Amino acid sequence: MSVHSACPALDDRIARLRQLAQDEPRLEGVLLYGSWTVGEADAHSDIEAYLYVEDEYLDDFDARAFLEQLAPLQLAYTNMYGILAVVFDDLMRGEFHITPAGPGIDEVPAWEGMVHLPRPEAAVLLDRTGRLTRAARRLATFRPPEPAGTAQQLTDELANWTLMLAHVLARGEVARAHNLLHAVVAPHQLKLCRLLRDSTAHWLTPSRALERDLPAADVDRYTSTTAAAREDEVRTAARRSWTWSRELSAEAVERWAVRVPRGLHEQIAQLLAANRRG
Repeated sequence: MSVHSACPALDDRIARLRQLAQDEPRLEGVLLYGSWTVGEADAHSDIEAYLYVEDEYLDDFDARAFLEQLAPLQLAYTNMYGILAVVFDDLMRGEFHITPAGPGIDEVPAWEGMVHLPRPEAAVLLDRTGRLTRAARRLATFRPPEPAGTAQQLTDELANWTLMLAHVLARGEVARAHNLLHAVVAPHQLKLCRLLRDSTAHWLTPSRALERDLPAADVDRYTSTTAAAREDEVRTAARRSWTWSRELSAEAVERWAVRVPRGLHEQIAQLLAANRRG
């Protein structure tokens, strides 16, 4: 199945991967995921794939040598998630899961709600048995998160993590508070905001295409919660962040009858206010 994206170099590399996989008898299947499979690839996109190796050949399969046939590699290592991460000579990144075909293909249908493959036949570059294509078709329909339960989870997460943020600030750990604010609190905020705005297409990476997906007012509110890792800025951003979290939570209450611990919410606000310096 021929698919063209906004990045001809990526299209060519995927076509080359398809041919190499067909010529490699130890591979049962190859499945792409990521921006190319949902039609959003551009000149800055990566190539991301699962390489399903026949179980008995897994220990002997030299994935780096296989990928060097795609293009010269400047970097190749197993990252913190156990994924083979590579950088090609043209600075295109790649992430490759080297997976036993037996259990690996069987688990693909369990990705429903986490992975969306609107064109499963295009995402499957190799399928010697038909198992992978059948599994990938289970992911063809986008399934948005269930609103009420998800909103409840997110409002609870925001209260819990913002309380931790307030305690960390009270201790004077500015760098740790900065990390909590941006790496932990913000993704939950953006997910709740997306849920409220019916914009869940980029659910797993809620900051992706933020400026295009959400109203300008929400983008401005998010921006106001960011800061450099300087004490006064982090404290101000933390207070603004909690104000926005409470407003989003109030919207969720009105829309889905979410339960929020109002007393706790006020106590968190008071703790953040008490942390004010100067």
